[in-house]
Amino acid sequence: MTLAPASDPPVRQVSAVELERRAFRKRQGTKSVVISIISTLVLAAIVWVTLINTPGWSRVTEMFFDWDVAVAAFPRIWKGFLLNLQVLAISAVLVLVFGLLIATIRTLRGPVWLPLRALAAGYTDLFRGMPLIIVLYIVGFGIPGLELIPVRLPYAFWGTVALTLTYSAYVSEVFRAGIEAVHPSQRQAARSLGLSHAKTMRLVVVPQAFRKVTPALMNDFVALQKDVGLISVLGAVDAVRAAQIETAKYFDFTPYVVAGLLFVLLAIPTIRLTDWYTARVRAREQVGGIV
Repeated sequence: MTLAPASDPPVRQVSAVELERRAFRKRQGTKSVVISIISTLVLAAIVWVTLINTPGWSRVTEMFFDWDVAVAAFPRIWKGFLLNLQVLAISAVLVLVFGLLIATIRTLRGPVWLPLRALAAGYTDLFRGMPLIIVLYIVGFGIPGLELIPVRLPYAFWGTVALTLTYSAYVSEVFRAGIEAVHPSQRQAARSLGLSHAKTMRLVVVPQAFRKVTPALMNDFVALQKDVGLISVLGAVDAVRAAQIETAKYFDFTPYVVAGLLFVLLAIPTIRLTDWYTARVRAREQVGGIV
């Protein structure tokens, strides 16, 4: 028995109306790009002309944008910036761990857990309401003053502790919102399969909550990136403190601009990644919902 060869699938014919619509959308897209470029260039030109025509522009240029001072101060600022990166890496990991722990405690059910829930709630209220710079002073100067530890720890250590305490309070609320956003049926289904409360949280609830709050967590990480510069108030020679030293040396504010640019360059990739991920999540959740 000989099988007949399979016929080719029919070729979809695109109507003239659809082709016209596609051409119109392409023209509109090109037009929008051109208008955006022109408007951006015009705005930049207006701002530039306005700045260079201000009476103090030459003085500001000399005090904030001196290339020779920037080159001379960069090595020390970069060395301090590496300290900021170390504090950032350690703080980010600790904040995630303690934030998730506090959020889990606040979502415990039953009267037996009331003391822990009250303690966690008081912790989040305290550190969300207190300015970070005050926490840095209390932790960096108050705790060492108790002389509980026989050795003297570096100021970067106490800065890491202060950042962890403050940002854990914020991140815990983000995690708690994500945990409570998971539908109760997920917990009920997991418990009906014989999973304990701990396994239900670890295998079912927390993974879903983490996906829901990832954009908010990334925004908190961006904020943490710039706040690590505040450890300079304790005396740690980070990028900000190094810029202060170089400013006093050259009597010029250009080192502060250099330090600021380093923090901006650190934050931009995370900001763009956050925007991309947020748009991706929004597009996935709104599939078929946009009219």
